[in-house]
Amino acid sequence: MFLYLFQQNPLAAVAFVVGILAGIVVHEAAHATSAYSLGDDTAYREGRVTLNPVAHLELLSVLMIFMVGVGWGSTPVTPSKLRGGLWGPVAVAAAGPASNLIVVALCAVLLQLPAFGGGYLLIMLWFLAFANGLLFILNLIPIPPLDGAAILYPFLPRSLDGFVRFMYQYGPVILIGLLLVSVFLPGISPLSFILALIRPLFIMFGIPPLPV
Repeated sequence: MFLYLFQQNPLAAVAFVVGILAGIVVHEAAHATSAYSLGDDTAYREGRVTLNPVAHLELLSVLMIFMVGVGWGSTPVTPSKLRGGLWGPVAVAAAGPASNLIVVALCAVLLQLPAFGGGYLLIMLWFLAFANGLLFILNLIPIPPLDGAAILYPFLPRSLDGFVRFMYQYGPVILIGLLLVSVFLPGISPLSFILALIRPLFIMFGIPPLPV
């Protein structure tokens, strides 16, 4: 995605990368902060309750953003330390996507202001919203280690325990396979389907198409 976008519009490509990096930092900081507020100091002791990018970004993740437009972060959580029983881990998992959705909402508000009506600021803010919308939708997919699995799986019936174990064991492999399909078989790209979902999200928040 980045290389294609860079060929079409270098400024948009840079704005997209900045947006993805910022979105990952916000996402992981939300996980760490929510875990700390619920009694788990694991991430806090590692210095993750912060918006400092150094605490959340990994070199391989940054490289993947430039290669395929998708990256990741990680936040250590000790579920046994969380208050709230079943809801503790669910709340921590949901905090990440929720933070990205809040960024989209804030961008929607700022885009209504005259100062962001055109030029570089418009492009940067629009792609910040786009990147966070992408992270919001992507992380709700119920395939481990994405947050959607941690949000949904605790509520599945015990009869599906085998399925849950299978997904936690092979979920990362499935995600890598879907990513490879998106890269090498763009005609049936799962990532394209995810990108298509951003449009109704933008419509809901009143974010217009980027006029470039």
